[in-house]
Amino acid sequence: MPRQALMPLYNSRPDPVLEDALTKVPAQAQAKAKKTATDFESMFLNSMFSQMTSGLNGDGPFGNTVGTGVWRSMLTDQYAKKFAQAGGVGISNEVFRSLIIQQAKQG
Repeated sequence: MPRQALMPLYNSRPDPVLEDALTKVPAQAQAKAKKTATDFESMFLNSMFSQMTSGLNGDGPFGNTVGTGVWRSMLTDQYAKKFAQAGGVGISNEVFRSLIIQQAKQG
């Protein structure tokens, strides 16, 4: 007996609109939309993390030394990427849904 795919969820409820749109959009375009959505969330989180650490001064890795600004920007960039890859805060799901529905309407 073939296994049925689970219907995608939207706000913890079945999302027939997205399910229908996914049937109209090729897998390659879906993968590209997923990567775009994750990258967008990563950029948002990077901005948020940068703001959170911008006022930190003192000793240690978050101190106020010459190389701290570069190091801190690389650290926040990696934090943002890992958070987004792990599921983030939900922004990428919304962006992915919007991209897929738009592509399905155009096709």
